[in-house]
Amino acid sequence: MIIKGKLCLLLILSFGLLFCTGCDKEPAGNTENTGRMPVIAPDYTDVTIPPNIAPMNFVIREAGTSFKVTATSEGNKYKINLKSSDGIVRFPGKAWKKIIADSRGGRITIRIYSSGGKGQNPKEYQPVYMNIADEPVDSYLTYRLIYPGYYSWSNIKIVQRSIESFEEESLIENQILEMNCVNCHSFNQYDPGKFLVHIRGSKGGTYFVDDDKITRRDLKIDAMPGGATYPAWHPGGRYVAFSSNQVRQHFYSEPSKSIEVFDLVSDMILFDIEKNDIVMVRDADTTGYQKTFPSWSPDGRYLYYCRVPQRKYTSTVTMEEAKSTRYDIVRQSFEPESGSFGESEVIVNASGEKKSASFPRISPDGRFLVFTLHDYGTFPMWHREADLHILDLQSGESRKMGLNSNETESYHTWSSNSSWLVFSSKRTDGRSTRPFLAYIDSQGRSGKPFILPQRDPLRYDKMLESLSLPEFVTGRIVVSPRDFARAAKNETIRAIPGEPDDSIPRWDKLKINAGRNPGETSIHE
Repeated sequence: MIIKGKLCLLLILSFGLLFCTGCDKEPAGNTENTGRMPVIAPDYTDVTIPPNIAPMNFVIREAGTSFKVTATSEGNKYKINLKSSDGIVRFPGKAWKKIIADSRGGRITIRIYSSGGKGQNPKEYQPVYMNIADEPVDSYLTYRLIYPGYYSWSNIKIVQRSIESFEEESLIENQILEMNCVNCHSFNQYDPGKFLVHIRGSKGGTYFVDDDKITRRDLKIDAMPGGATYPAWHPGGRYVAFSSNQVRQHFYSEPSKSIEVFDLVSDMILFDIEKNDIVMVRDADTTGYQKTFPSWSPDGRYLYYCRVPQRKYTSTVTMEEAKSTRYDIVRQSFEPESGSFGESEVIVNASGEKKSASFPRISPDGRFLVFTLHDYGTFPMWHREADLHILDLQSGESRKMGLNSNETESYHTWSSNSSWLVFSSKRTDGRSTRPFLAYIDSQGRSGKPFILPQRDPLRYDKMLESLSLPEFVTGRIVVSPRDFARAAKNETIRAIPGEPDDSIPRWDKLKINAGRNPGETSIHE
């Protein structure tokens, strides 16, 4: 019995060896060399990817009835051999991890062959290379799934996705929150156990998550022009900066543009979690400003934000006024011990170049600031000309990044090790935002950006939802949609003014409301 068992094992091993060898043979017949690289989608040719990324699955956009693909590691230690009848290429997860681990600091070589059927010679294409960086990326990405539109709140989710695999699960689903609008998720130092999210509607409030505890708060005091939005956690975790905005919308009649979103008034606030109070962010400048999009320096000593001089609106903003509104990026010194602010200084004089700046984001190592630059206004996701620019905070040099396209680039976030940038782009169809990742080297140069890989490489072609507001997280988040549904039943903790002057309304809301259509409500209220 033992001899028979060994003989059986030898036969199985021999068959396996023959099978692997057969897979590694070149296609039968005289192979025709095309002299060019194959067309694949997504376009992952010559990208630089992290060593902990999920399989970079793709579809071959070449004519053929069958395809063969071989992926070889830098050290030739590992090879993946695949066959496909429809051009869809899915790499096995375990084999993929081995091949990228062996290629760290080098590259993977992918060779593709196509066959056109009986009597036709197979075609060989030039190899496709994927460069593997030494630096990993944070293991999870969170984003909002929402249909592109203006008032569609019927199906909104905030989702977490493992970058190292294709595992995806919901954090919040508005369908179990009475269809409330869900937005503006923000994490403290990439911590999956400490973040906040806004919910607007009957279950409204700012929900703070501390591990498995969720606290529902009302962050609105009389001195604020609107609700708290666009959050930015102070690195110490005690404070959160917000802008408070009265938002309006105009719709274009021309087909090239659909909507313009702008602030009527806006201001900057600071929420102290320990004291549960809010103070208005003021400085010695006597000019009145609209302020928005806060972001902290990594050391917590500066608050960056965008500002423009406040107009004297009597009712609403005309389209001509909106087109002449251009924001600069400033920073204001901050003392975390006392919670007090110093003077402000201009860092990016975008208005001087007849441009407008949005979304300042500083790399965790403090070296670079990336921002969105567009022609005018405050909401770049509706501006096709919006591009990402990078400012070297050491040298003061600023330039347009090489990762831009002819479509909108907007919301962006750094990885915790300052080596990767994720941003929202409409380059796939000009309509829906998709998350793209790009490697950033020590000089601020970007690698070729690539779309977040999916198990099904055709998924983006099939889905209508936008994947917006991407944020890196260092691990899996444990709370679930049901946890938020339970927290929505709790009493709301209302914030208090931190200073006596902040208990007095600063805005003439009757004048502001006069510019609204009947029944219209600010989208941040």
